[in-house]
Amino acid sequence: MMINNNESKLLVRRLPKVDLHVHLDGCVEAQTVLDLAKEQGVELPAYEREGLLPHLQVTDDCGSLKEYLSKFDFVLPFLQTAKALERVAYEAVRQAAEHHCLYIEVRFAPQLHRRRGLTVDETIRHVIAGLHRGEREFGVKARGIAICMRHHSVADNLEVVEGAARFKGKGLAAVDLAGDEASFPPGLFREVFAASRERGLPVTIHAGEAAGADNVYEAVVNLGAVRIGHGVRMKENEAVLEMIRERRIPLEMCPVSNIQTKAVSCWDAYPIREYFDHGIVVTVNTDNPGVSGTTITKEYEVLADTFGFTPAEIAVLIMNGVGAAFLEEDEKRVLRQEFGMRMKELGVL
Repeated sequence: MMINNNESKLLVRRLPKVDLHVHLDGCVEAQTVLDLAKEQGVELPAYEREGLLPHLQVTDDCGSLKEYLSKFDFVLPFLQTAKALERVAYEAVRQAAEHHCLYIEVRFAPQLHRRRGLTVDETIRHVIAGLHRGEREFGVKARGIAICMRHHSVADNLEVVEGAARFKGKGLAAVDLAGDEASFPPGLFREVFAASRERGLPVTIHAGEAAGADNVYEAVVNLGAVRIGHGVRMKENEAVLEMIRERRIPLEMCPVSNIQTKAVSCWDAYPIREYFDHGIVVTVNTDNPGVSGTTITKEYEVLADTFGFTPAEIAVLIMNGVGAAFLEEDEKRVLRQEFGMRMKELGVL
């Protein structure tokens, strides 16, 4: 099928999609902050969308990971109530629906939302309530992933695992490890993720983003990760690269944010085409659409423009995401059939 660039972009926009790696606190819209600030009696540096954007979103010339993370420091205080958590979770599903996502996994760190007295279970319950409301209204299947934070104590992270286990099968799909990878390598968290495996919780780990390939090895071999968040530095060790390829461990890559956070220096150094051509199971995701100013459609357009990914190759990336979803096999089979039908209608499968 020969199509020109404009037709290709239109096709990419229409393709059904998944987003497996999107953070709740990276989805917050300016209008939501305005509304939450009014409800919670919090003063803001600006009271219109344009004035708030610099506090919520990085620009194309973001200079460092520290600059990127400062946006979360601004928004997190607003996400400390049941109502706020439900709203932002619901809006994450709506945002996904606007770009033809049929499945989304939204990750969040329960311990970061407890400043006003919520328990771990309450934070999980209210996020799931928002996801479920989004499912009903927009027809997007949505699941949550509970994050353990690297700078938190073992006790705090075990509390998250216990809470996640209580909601397993009720909208909570897996557990994750996120935070300062360079300072807190995954080997420090073997006890935490041993507990998650004992409770039958699938594990995905942020690794190979701000530190090297050894962290990817540790995450898979000793923490039991069945997916890896980012993995851009995995290529520094050929043996680790081969292990990921042979074991068919999916990578949750987030191109736009990986450039903004300086996980890689520039697009020329970004390994997604190399990984894809090598037979690694690559998935494409947004990470933080609000902070990065991105959408799942934009992510694929960047890959087409920068690396020459064709619509057929993009369809493979999308189907990789379907296959990597944290769903029961019967649910995944139905989802795969729906994607296949829609892809065929669009002429890419």
